[in-house]
Amino acid sequence: MSETALPPCPQCGSAYAYEDGGQLVCPECSHEWSPNEASAESDSIEVRDAVGNLLADGDSVTVVKDLKVKGASNALKVGTRIKGVRLIDGADGHNIDCKIDGFGAMRLKSEFVKKA
Repeated sequence: MSETALPPCPQCGSAYAYEDGGQLVCPECSHEWSPNEASAESDSIEVRDAVGNLLADGDSVTVVKDLKVKGASNALKVGTRIKGVRLIDGADGHNIDCKIDGFGAMRLKSEFVKKA
């Protein structure tokens, strides 16, 4: 495979994957996978926001409802913008992994956000 044709890491989305023998390796998260797995795993997660828009890794979203956060003294307010979300196949419907200023890393349900 040529360097430009390599797919991004299915684990973390890094574009710096490289080929090592018959495997592909991500230098950022050390995930290893076969090229055949990459095509099967990509685009396998379809996540829609509160209004039905299709979300993708790296999108920016806005919170549509005040959300209580366990362990935090205040709630995540309506209109909070979250940049660079990562879509996951999470338990309990928490299918968005993100970092929020003032709250840190957390997982959200897509039904409480809309594409920005």
